[in-house]
Amino acid sequence: MISFNFNKEKTLNVILYIAEKLQRKDLHKVFKILYFSDREYLANYGYPITGDTYIAMEAGPVPSKVYDIIKIVRGDSYKQDTENFKSYFCIESNQYIKPNKEADLRKISRAEIKIIDQCLNLYGALSYSEIKEKSHDMAWHSTTRDSAINIEDIAIEVGITSKELSYVTEMSQRKTLDAC
Repeated sequence: MISFNFNKEKTLNVILYIAEKLQRKDLHKVFKILYFSDREYLANYGYPITGDTYIAMEAGPVPSKVYDIIKIVRGDSYKQDTENFKSYFCIESNQYIKPNKEADLRKISRAEIKIIDQCLNLYGALSYSEIKEKSHDMAWHSTTRDSAINIEDIAIEVGITSKELSYVTEMSQRKTLDAC
């Protein structure tokens, strides 16, 4: 199974960037914009932006590690905020992200911003139901509820061929080695 290392600092700044751009900053919308951005970046560059693992939940794909961070910030995790996630954002009314600072754009590449902006333009104004429906793609349908969605299924969803999938596998191994 292909996997990538989660880039926490980049992801926190991506969340801030997305929240700065969205009118409705609810967790569902932010999670879906993250999913679509990771999916499109994978299609274009062979690896995702965040490296998070998406879980096939009832309302669509949910980034696992981001959700863990959200629970820490909200105060409903058994973990303490030892990494000062609250300095990045807070959660209002249990579901809305309120940035506490601006995104550090030095942590996000121009190519990543371009893909995120495309996804914001395509999906940012959609209603809860519309974005939920769009995120219920083949990769989501191929996964047992509350289980991890395979990167291979996401890759197939975006039209990556079997030859290109070999490249994605190679990139995941390289990204893992780079993190060591």
